Amino acid sequence: MSYFAIALGILLAIALWAVLAFNRLVRLRNQVLTAWADVDVQLIRRHDLVPSLVTAVQAYAGHEQAVLTTVTELRAQAMQAQAPATLGSIESKLEAGIGRLLALREAYPDLKASENFAQLQRDLVNVEEQLQYARRFYNGAVRELNDGVQRMPDLLVARSFGFGEAEFFQADEAERAAVKVEMER
Repeated sequence: MSYFAIALGILLAIALWAVLAFNRLVRLRNQVLTAWADVDVQLIRRHDLVPSLVTAVQAYAGHEQAVLTTVTELRAQAMQAQAPATLGSIESKLEAGIGRLLALREAYPDLKASENFAQLQRDLVNVEEQLQYARRFYNGAVRELNDGVQRMPDLLVARSFGFGEAEFFQADEAERAAVKVEMER
């Protein structure tokens, strides 16, 4: 066998590897985009519940204006944020605000007895569960993409074709405590 055939075989193997690595990185990038879309859907569902929740609480506990205003402002900020890291920080604050809003039911028996408020609470529990799953899937997809972009020799293909790392969607360190949403039984 000639040196030319060996060199051609090596070049073909490298080209095949580069194509496979590129296609894998494209799949991983698309998986991150799809997972982010799932997170976004759940965030929109949460954001859609906030005005109804604020209105329900306002009807029974209108003088809790500071909590109502904070939650409303955080919702507006969250709807404007684009980057996962920024949005994660705002969403953590919004979760805490919603938790404070839900805690008001203990101080207002009429609010606690409201069927509308109870239904909003059930809807919120459902959204929070779905959001948790969506976040987990998104962060797993980000981990896979980031591993692919950082791992040798795929790093060479990633840099050559402009593949970059994605941001994780996570809460601030100080705000990692989960919102407790308890259901009346």
